[in-house]
Amino acid sequence: MRFELISQDPTGARLGRLHTSRGAVETPAFMPVGTNATVKAMTPDDVAETGAQMILANAFHLYLRPGAEVIDHAGGLHAFMGWSGPILTDSGGYQVLSLAKIRTLDEDGVTFRSPVDGSLHRFTPEGVIDFQRVLGSDVVMPLDVLLGYPHSEEQARGAMEHTLRWAARAREHHARSGTGALFGIVQGGFDAALRAEAARRTAAMDFPGYAIGGLSVGEPHDLMHRLLDVVDAELPRDRPRYLMGVGSPPSLLEGIARGVDLFDCALPTRVARTGAIFTTQGRINIRNAAFRNDMRPPDPDCSCRVCTRTTRAYLRHLFAADEMLGPRLATYHNLAFMGRLAREARVAVGDGRYTAWMTRTLGAYTTPW
Repeated sequence: MRFELISQDPTGARLGRLHTSRGAVETPAFMPVGTNATVKAMTPDDVAETGAQMILANAFHLYLRPGAEVIDHAGGLHAFMGWSGPILTDSGGYQVLSLAKIRTLDEDGVTFRSPVDGSLHRFTPEGVIDFQRVLGSDVVMPLDVLLGYPHSEEQARGAMEHTLRWAARAREHHARSGTGALFGIVQGGFDAALRAEAARRTAAMDFPGYAIGGLSVGEPHDLMHRLLDVVDAELPRDRPRYLMGVGSPPSLLEGIARGVDLFDCALPTRVARTGAIFTTQGRINIRNAAFRNDMRPPDPDCSCRVCTRTTRAYLRHLFAADEMLGPRLATYHNLAFMGRLAREARVAVGDGRYTAWMTRTLGAYTTPW
C-alpha cells in the first residue's frame, strides 16, 4: 500500500490517493460498513454504484460466523462476498467496549463469550493478525483497548499503554506473517496531552497508516474536534489517517477539515432501515404522515438512482406496508448521499475552497442529524 498526498487546503483538509493492489482509493473517502461480509440490503454492485471505493468488515463477527475455515475455502473475503475493491477489517477492539459484560481483558489478550452461542473465544494481538491474513484484508487493524465516555485519567492511561504494547506485538507478528497494510491505532481518551502522547508514540512505530480510535463514544462534538486537531498535529503528513466509526454528514465534513482521509460509520445504513433519509437540508423521517402525498424525490437535489425514479410518497408507502424494498431504497440513497458528499469535498479541497464549501453545505442543514 502507498499513500499519495496530492494537495492540502489551508484548513488542513487533504486530497490524496491510497494505492492498493485492488485499485486506488481517492481520499477523503467514506467506507460503508459491511460487518458480516455484507452492507445490509445492498449487493456489491449497488454499493459500488453509490460511489463507495472501499468497504469495512468486522473480523470479530466474521471469526464467529462463518469462521476462518469457510472464508479460507472460498479464497478469502473478497471472493466470499463478491466485492472486488479494497476492504479494511476492524480487529474486534470495539467489542472490548461493547461486550464488556461478557469479556475478560488481560495483558496477553481478551477472552470473549460469543454473543451468538455463548462459547468462549480468545483474541490476542497475534491471533487477530493471523485471522485478517486469512480474510485477505487490504488494510488490517491491530487489537486495541477502547473506552467509553466518560472515564478516569487512570483508565485512559491504562488503555493507551495496553494499546501501544499490543500494537508493538501486532507489528512484529505482521512483519513475519501478515498481509495487507497494518495501521496503528491512536487511543488516549479525552485528555489532549494524553492524545498527543499516544499519537507521537504510535507514529514512532512507523506504521504505513494511522487510525484514530476511541472517539464518537458519547463525548461532545466540540471535544472530538479539539482532539482531532491535537492528533493531526502529531501524525506524519505522508501517511493516511482513518477516523474510526465516525460518519454522520457533519462529522465527515468536520473530520476532513482536520486532516482525516478515511471514515467509516454504520449510521447511514442503520438509520435508513428505520426510514431516515439524508437530504441536502438535513435528515427527514420518511414514515411521517406529511409525506403521504409528497411526489417530490426523497432528496430533490440528488441524482442517484432512487431519487430519479422514486417519490417520497412511494417510499413512505413501502415503509408503512413493511415492504423490504423500502429499507433497501433508503439505504442506497443514504450511501449515495455520503458518496456524493465525499466526492464534492475532494473537489473543494483540490480547488482550495474547502472552508467556504463546508460552511455553505453545513449551513443548508435545516434539520438535525
